[in-house]
Amino acid sequence: MTYVVAIDAGTTGIRSRAIFPGSARNVSAYTEFTQHFPQPGWVEHDANEIWAAVVWTLSRVITEVGSNPAAIGITNQRETTLVWNRRTGQPVYRAIVWQDRRTEPVCKRLREAGMSALVQEKTGLVIDAYFSASKLQWVLDHVAGARALAERGALAFGTIDSWLLWQLTGGEVHATDVSNASRTMLFDLHRNRWDPELLDLLDIPDSILPEVLPSCAEFGHTHPD
Repeated sequence: MTYVVAIDAGTTGIRSRAIFPGSARNVSAYTEFTQHFPQPGWVEHDANEIWAAVVWTLSRVITEVGSNPAAIGITNQRETTLVWNRRTGQPVYRAIVWQDRRTEPVCKRLREAGMSALVQEKTGLVIDAYFSASKLQWVLDHVAGARALAERGALAFGTIDSWLLWQLTGGEVHATDVSNASRTMLFDLHRNRWDPELLDLLDIPDSILPEVLPSCAEFGHTHPD
């Protein structure tokens, strides 16, 4: 039976759903994960718990259908920021969620320095802590040893789609799609690439960034495990 699976990696839970061409058959599984609020205005997720929820829901769906899907697609909470070690595959810090406001002082300084027009012209976005860029900078500056590791190319950054893609492919693929990249405040919409000027502005090494592909690209193959 030919079908595809959609993984909906939301802010509070994971749903995996089998989609059958020309059929209204509904096979899906859902589970929630923990919300962490370490300080007022801070919101974090355990990336390993998110991955475990994906494994659980995928397993439930595939077991019920009785065969493997032809393809898997991902939709996800955007802007949520994660950094992990390329060698160990472990996050260096919890995922900082899109609602998190800890980096508003950084964004305020950028606005006061007159950077708003530059950022908006390149990215289409206003300078705000909502987006991934200042969250990524915060991790590099506040997690012990993170910046040094990043500058050696030992760390990977991504939104939740990149994390799940890394896990699904057994660490073979570090990538994202243009729709997620466009919500980082680091992506030049006109040149369809990570912007060197914005990376320099926030002191972010380009070695940490995922490859950006079209949303409909073939990103890789799931690891047999």
